Amino acid sequence: MVEGKTSEGGAAGDEGAKPAGKKPRLAWDQRLARWMVRPLVHTPVTPNHITTVRLLLGLAACGLFAMGTRPEILYAAGIFMLSNFVDHMDGELARLSGKSSRIGYHYDNYSDAFIHVALFVCIGIGLQESWIGGWAPWLGLIAGVSVSSLFFIFWRIEQRAGKRQARQPIYKGFHLEDTMYFIGPITWSGGLIVLLLAGVGLAPLYALWLLWRERRLLFGKLPEAQP
Repeated sequence: MVEGKTSEGGAAGDEGAKPAGKKPRLAWDQRLARWMVRPLVHTPVTPNHITTVRLLLGLAACGLFAMGTRPEILYAAGIFMLSNFVDHMDGELARLSGKSSRIGYHYDNYSDAFIHVALFVCIGIGLQESWIGGWAPWLGLIAGVSVSSLFFIFWRIEQRAGKRQARQPIYKGFHLEDTMYFIGPITWSGGLIVLLLAGVGLAPLYALWLLWRERRLLFGKLPEAQP
């Protein structure tokens, strides 16, 4: 997840920062995730359990992508989409149940970053027999690091300016990060090379643009709080 996190996983809204009477704007997948975890609120299940499930699903998808053969990569795309959705569930459970911790906060963020680096590297490994050849894993590393850097840029914005400032724009119930769901249709239609090259070309450009746009907030001195 790119936007702000609760302290034990998942995408966190800025409910506490909004005036009373105003509901936070949630993406469609967040709403579905909230509905699905509601029965777990009064159970021993914690957000960290769900983060672990997300991590294992993501690793399974990466392993299948690295094989580079059908039907493995077709299964991999579906499993990764499921992993991406489960990533919303831990945060919603943390909000609804109050089960949060600093360890869980970092566990979720670093799991997200690791999965996305591993995803593109493994896609590259699986594409070594394509016309890209031995360059594919290195291109995957570039794409993965670039995508994961977006997580940390938004995290840094959240740390310096609060969750509300760090939230992604939402349009018609969709966040920018929801583009990761397109991994499924793109893979199933045979566009895995296009996906890899898009990650190499577009993710670094967006990360650089975001760093430039938020340079004063990210690197400047914050004004002292008023007494």
